[in-house]
Amino acid sequence: MEAFLLVIVIVLILIGFSRFSDVKQLVQHQNEELGRLRADLSQIRSLFETGDQPVSLTKHTILDERGAVIEVTEEAAPPIIIHPEPESIPEPVIIEPPVFNPEGVLPPPIPQVSEEPAAPVLPTLPPVPAEPQLSFFQRFLRDNPDLEKFIGENLINKIGIGILVLGIGYFVKYAIDQNWINEIGRVLIGILAGGALIGVAHRLRNSFGAFSSVLVGGGLAVLYFTIAIAFQDYHIFSQTTAFVIMVVITGFSILLAITYNRVELAVVSLVGGFATPFMVSTGEGNYVVLLTYILILDVGMLVLAYFKKWNLVHIVAYGFTVLLYGAWLSDVVIDHKLPAPGAFVFATLFYVVFMAMNLINNLKENTRFSALEISLLLSSTAFFFAAGMVILENSDHKALQGLFTVALAVINFGLATFLYRREAIDRNLIYLLIGLVITFVSLAIPIQLEGNFITMFWALEAVLLLWLSQKSGLKLISTASILVLGLMFVSLGMDWAALYGADANPPMPIILNKAFVTSIVSVVGLVATLRLLNTQTAPFQFWIGQLEVHNYRSFVRFMLILTLYLAGIFELDYQTANRIGFGPNQVILMGCYNLAFATGLLFWAGRAGQRGLMWITTGLGLVGMIAYLATFSPATMELLNDYFLRSEPSLIGFPVHYFSVVFALLILWFIDRNKARLEPLPPILLRLWPWFMGYVIVYISTSELFAHVIYFSFAGSKTGGLAGQPAMQRFDELLIQINKVGLPILWGVCAFVFMWVGLNRKNRQLRILSLSLFGLTIAKLFLYDIQGISEGGKIAAFISLGVLLLVISFMYQKIRKLILIDDTHAPQEPVS
Repeated sequence: MEAFLLVIVIVLILIGFSRFSDVKQLVQHQNEELGRLRADLSQIRSLFETGDQPVSLTKHTILDERGAVIEVTEEAAPPIIIHPEPESIPEPVIIEPPVFNPEGVLPPPIPQVSEEPAAPVLPTLPPVPAEPQLSFFQRFLRDNPDLEKFIGENLINKIGIGILVLGIGYFVKYAIDQNWINEIGRVLIGILAGGALIGVAHRLRNSFGAFSSVLVGGGLAVLYFTIAIAFQDYHIFSQTTAFVIMVVITGFSILLAITYNRVELAVVSLVGGFATPFMVSTGEGNYVVLLTYILILDVGMLVLAYFKKWNLVHIVAYGFTVLLYGAWLSDVVIDHKLPAPGAFVFATLFYVVFMAMNLINNLKENTRFSALEISLLLSSTAFFFAAGMVILENSDHKALQGLFTVALAVINFGLATFLYRREAIDRNLIYLLIGLVITFVSLAIPIQLEGNFITMFWALEAVLLLWLSQKSGLKLISTASILVLGLMFVSLGMDWAALYGADANPPMPIILNKAFVTSIVSVVGLVATLRLLNTQTAPFQFWIGQLEVHNYRSFVRFMLILTLYLAGIFELDYQTANRIGFGPNQVILMGCYNLAFATGLLFWAGRAGQRGLMWITTGLGLVGMIAYLATFSPATMELLNDYFLRSEPSLIGFPVHYFSVVFALLILWFIDRNKARLEPLPPILLRLWPWFMGYVIVYISTSELFAHVIYFSFAGSKTGGLAGQPAMQRFDELLIQINKVGLPILWGVCAFVFMWVGLNRKNRQLRILSLSLFGLTIAKLFLYDIQGISEGGKIAAFISLGVLLLVISFMYQKIRKLILIDDTHAPQEPVS
């Protein structure tokens, strides 16, 4: 039965070969016929191009001497075309009617019309529209206008070889299920089938190159799986023997790829080569054998890259190497079984091979580096840096991370120096290597200080990519810079959550910690990005559209301000919470930072002069003022209460609150100064603004009076909480005295200042504010303060208010004329 089936298979193969030879002869005959037809067509075309008239033969009948009719054939003369001259048409005589002109004024002369014909006016051609961007399906139809040819020559053969491999597999499986073939016979059938496919492909390599390469790929796949089954299932070969056979198959396939000059063969060979270790794996986990084999395979691809510029082969080899090495490194790191020296050596060798693979063909041919090649070079450096940092982080050589970073900078600098001496080398590559040197040198110090190197690397890498794109004009690099900057923001947020949210003991040092250093490097990267964007005008191109530079610049500026604010607030919150605890001290310090940041934004907006920016910063300033009135300022009295009467250990917030007062007053001043640039404003805002300013000034004065009286009264006499009951009573009494005696005097002084400023600046609203504050002070004095106040307090309050009121009256009398003029020109409000 087995022999019968084998004979059938051989007969079918012979029939196929004979039929295929007949088809080949038929195709060759048709090619000869098409060649003759093309020659005839070209001869006819040449006759028309030289202008020769074809000779026409004319047959006519004549009578001979005997009267018989005979036919005579003569060459007919070419027809003579006579163009008749057009008859001259007399021009019509136009008789104009007489013009009535009683004054004798001569009419204007009639312009003479030239008899010569005017020059023809050429029509203006419409502008040629830009070529629309085609979709993938439209590009496919453009590149393959004949779908029948594409399916017949390109698609059918690939589907056919797949079906053929499946058919052979099903036949072998059926034979195995029926026990027709033993294990050695099964392996021999697989080897013969794979070899037969490769042999047929070799026979057709000159006539049908694409089809033969597909057959070779199928034959190689059959050989790979046959050897894998012989080792894994039948145990015919040992692991070493199976491994060597597959290596030989891989080398043979690479040789065929070079011989046939087919990139698809190289890809098939490469995929089979990377699959070989898994086909012969026994689960022992010998990483030296695995990584050595991958390295040998990559070296083979390096040799191939020297002869052929096949980027697809480079990408496949690079992707498989990164995937396999990264998976192995992650596994051993998680299991705490990392062989650090071996892992670092193999990572270095892979980096050298792929760096050479990026350079070798371009240096040989002196060609320009494409965006893909530059991206591969950049990513290989990034992966090697990440792998080295992970290895050093999880070994006993963590202190060498900074040295490793400097070493990478030196290597790239040496390579840039070597390439710079070659005049034909692409300048973009030189710029890239110099940028990498700058990046690694910039990262060395933060990494040595245990900085979070991934975020910092992305921050500096975004700047490098943007600078490189502007120098080289590569759109892909500029797009990559935007994506890397987005990754930097995500990574920075994760770093803040992990580092500031952790309960470290002892806590991280102030400023010089990896969280804050990472934030500063990110801010530096954003500042550098903004400086580069100021010199760029071309938009960023994406596959879905384009991004205008001014929009991206506004986004980066906003993210810079947000990053700078969050970096400071997170650092301050972490340090205060770990050193002075949650309490009024922390509130005062956080409030001072917020007010300082709002002041800086208002100053920057005033210098920039942009109306939209002023509106935003003014709104933030008002929010800061409201927060100060509601939270930050009351925290000062709470701090004094807790420090003198309870168990608050520190009074650091009290001197800091002076800065908060200064920043609050500066915010008021900046908003008032920038108010004119925000016009036109609603009239109600203009009327309410002086009242708001007056309220803030009176509030600050009042809170400072309470704080300083308490501070100087208790300074040097801190008590111990409930044990100091007399101190608590004294504290309450001081508050009552300040309220009944100090406030009337202070508010009277404030009202006097408002009146003085209102008179000097001719501001009616300030004068009304002054009078209102005087009225409130007097009402408070007589309705509340006079009850239970001491005699000295009554005397001081009444005398002070009396003197102030007399001075105000004198000022009104002294400059009465000024007041009347001011009131005359002031707009009159309607009386209800």
